[in-house]
Amino acid sequence: MSGIVDKRNNAPDERIQIVRSALKSYEDFPKPGIVFQDIFAVFSNPSALEALFGIAKDYSAAIKDDIDIIVGLDSRGFLFGPIMANFIGKPFVPARKAGKLPGICANVEYSLEYGSDKLEIQQDSMKRGDRVLVVDDLLATGGTMAAAVDLVKKVGGEVVSCWVVMELAGLKGRDKVHAPLQSVIQL
Repeated sequence: MSGIVDKRNNAPDERIQIVRSALKSYEDFPKPGIVFQDIFAVFSNPSALEALFGIAKDYSAAIKDDIDIIVGLDSRGFLFGPIMANFIGKPFVPARKAGKLPGICANVEYSLEYGSDKLEIQQDSMKRGDRVLVVDDLLATGGTMAAAVDLVKKVGGEVVSCWVVMELAGLKGRDKVHAPLQSVIQL
């Protein structure tokens, strides 16, 4: 969602800079060569958190008539997805790492920037044809988000949009995601 504009006066949304200034980076975490972008720093700054939740609510409100369900990705998508879903009166569905959800689950295996994992969703969490917004904090190499899109399709949903707070644009993860994608901040 690069270049978010305040529709009241056509000015760039100042909330993005408030959020951006609260982010922290940690070099060589979780392993050498990786620069970890920490969204939790925003949560310790009340002004930045209010700005970020405002952006999230505005985005969900803008597409509420186009979606039936919000899917949040394990684990930081759980911070934003339920707030967005509650704000627009839509159900929230978690997509979790393997073995964390009860009942019959569909899963997909995917590659991470430093390994591989499985993502699961409860088989009966949506109906065939449900329109879905997928939410997470970060898009890096695109593996997790691409897996989420595939997983939603596997259980019968249609991904209308993906929304992330941060996108590491240089890693070109967006190219792996076969659905529209909005990012608040590109690093």
